[in-house]
Amino acid sequence: MKTLPQVLAVLTTAVATALVSSVANAAVLPASQTQSSWFTAGAEAVAAKVAEARNTGTAKNIIFFVGDGMGVSTLTAARIYQGQVAGNSGEENRLSFETFPYSALSKTYSVNQQTPDSAPTMTAMITGVKTEDGMLSVSSESIRGNCLSSKGNELKTALELAEDLGKSTGIISTARITHATPAATYAHTPERDWEADSNLTAEAVANGCHDIAYQLVMDAPGDGLEVALGGGRSYFLPNTVIDGEGAKGRRADGNDLTAAWGEKFTNAAYVWNKEAFDAVDASTTDHLLGLFEASHMQYEADRADDTAGEPSLAEMTSKAIDILKKNDKGYFLMVEGGRIDHAHHAGNAARALADTVALSDAVQAAMDKVDLQDTLIIVSADHSHTFTIAGYPARGNPILGLVHEPNDETISTTPAMAADNLPYTTLGYTNGPGAKTGARDDLTAIDTTEVDFLQQAQVPLSSETHAAEDVAIYAAGPGAWLFQGSVEQNVIFHVMNQAGALGGSKY
Repeated sequence: MKTLPQVLAVLTTAVATALVSSVANAAVLPASQTQSSWFTAGAEAVAAKVAEARNTGTAKNIIFFVGDGMGVSTLTAARIYQGQVAGNSGEENRLSFETFPYSALSKTYSVNQQTPDSAPTMTAMITGVKTEDGMLSVSSESIRGNCLSSKGNELKTALELAEDLGKSTGIISTARITHATPAATYAHTPERDWEADSNLTAEAVANGCHDIAYQLVMDAPGDGLEVALGGGRSYFLPNTVIDGEGAKGRRADGNDLTAAWGEKFTNAAYVWNKEAFDAVDASTTDHLLGLFEASHMQYEADRADDTAGEPSLAEMTSKAIDILKKNDKGYFLMVEGGRIDHAHHAGNAARALADTVALSDAVQAAMDKVDLQDTLIIVSADHSHTFTIAGYPARGNPILGLVHEPNDETISTTPAMAADNLPYTTLGYTNGPGAKTGARDDLTAIDTTEVDFLQQAQVPLSSETHAAEDVAIYAAGPGAWLFQGSVEQNVIFHVMNQAGALGGSKY
């Protein structure tokens, strides 16, 4: 009996032979077609796919990138934005992970909502089980906000399985590391808002539920996380403490969890600014906690102006890999671009796109560090937003600008007009703070590319909402080929479990 790799090799050869035969028997095409750069590029892309072999080995390392709120329209706009920043038309550009060989679509609904929040979506991706909105790594048998109901309904995460195998683990986020997406990797709670003990209800305290920050340090799985980098410093500090940037702690129990980190773990370091982060020696540091803001970290567009300085998402990713890779058994790392979501909620496309590019840069930093023969990299999103790319702008039209339609082979100097005789932007939102109850603002003399500009929206809301359409999955490395077609969001866990041999099986 042939082994799976042998069967795949035979199939690959057969497909290649069939394609060659098909080309040989094809009709002769006109030179205007075959000499086109589009035709050549398309043929080369297919040839590369034919030559590509599936990596059916085991993933020693898994790096899971999550762009919070990074829907397909966000990817498209960010791709163009990055290309235009580099001085090109933008449409032909590709984000780093868009070069990955395998992709799929992920269905994001939760157990109780068509349009989900980040808690059940990340729970699905990290445990293999869908749950209800607002709950982290507990099943839908739990009741949101009820501690007792969650007892016995905890779901084991991929990060915890990696810890069980003796692997090193880490989480990174530009949001608070107690926020929904990073928290779902290590915490179990029926309420995503229980980030500090001061957020707990009397019922939660009485029934022994711990807050999320406490769980990260004191209830950590295995020998504890090796890396935890992001925002949320106030949730780890007592309310009697003022931090280095003047913010007051939120803990009512008197615990300083930043100090507890150093006491609990060996070769441990805690840092809160860029200078201290840069000084960390990865070769001698085995447990690194970095909390760079009292709440969320700065948007990428504003990071350079931060008082104490903050590392970029790419810098945090690179440092984390240097610490984690010292373990011969491998590692599991989750990296979140958390503020893509926040910028969209604010109706602020410029910051959302800059943070998406920052996530792409972090993926590239990981690709530069690892060997894809033994490292599985997955990039996906928890949900989308009501973010649109509309009108008929000419190719190369500024993605953040007003719509200017083509004029022969140039861009019209006059903006396109809507039925209300006012110009409009390419990017917009279905709902959010950019909407008005009266007539639209005249954008003729407005710089819509300015970072603080809020795109116009249809339905007035104080905060733009999530959207329910599928999001993309991109993957490279061992097991990446398992991502094909349209899948339920919880399948992501099962691919990581299968490819990484994490042992999370009922069989």
